[in-house]
Amino acid sequence: MTDTPAPSAPAAPVAVSVSRQVVRQTTEVVLVAALAAVIHVGLTAGLLPPRGACLLVAVVATLKTGYFLAENLQHILLATRQEMLYHRFLALMGVNMAQITLSFALDYWLLETAERGSFTGFETATTPAVVFFDCFFYSVLNFSFFGFGEILPRTVPAKIVTLLEVVLAFFTVIFLLSDFISLKKSLRGSRRP
Repeated sequence: MTDTPAPSAPAAPVAVSVSRQVVRQTTEVVLVAALAAVIHVGLTAGLLPPRGACLLVAVVATLKTGYFLAENLQHILLATRQEMLYHRFLALMGVNMAQITLSFALDYWLLETAERGSFTGFETATTPAVVFFDCFFYSVLNFSFFGFGEILPRTVPAKIVTLLEVVLAFFTVIFLLSDFISLKKSLRGSRRP
């Protein structure tokens, strides 16, 4: 009797799954940007009152937060199920984190565009591009927990959206900082009879 090595699992399903994830996340970014554009057009065309636009942004941000939390959990389960290498998992989570910060930057930009003064610290911004850069800067600071205090939310919708990003960042970072090996073993063990 000869010892034959067990066949190794093909790498293709992981590669296909990762490429599907990249396409999916790119599509999500496009959809988020398109939704922000629709809200912006509605606001600038006078179809949405400023306060209504701010409330709509807060509601959409709440829905996106739930979606992104579910997506983070899906990444964990996908990585565990498919024996994904840790660096691939980190790459997927990195793309997801970029998505989240860009999404919230658009939310902040819409809030400040709808109601000037929704945030302190944008007083020196002279063009929509500069305001957007400040919003992206604020989003990255919130997501990374730095929050220098240069920019602060002043209105209730701005505070709600900021709170949503901080909560989402907390759970995303918890997923990344958790012991990935132990998590994989734990999840694999729960599937065995």
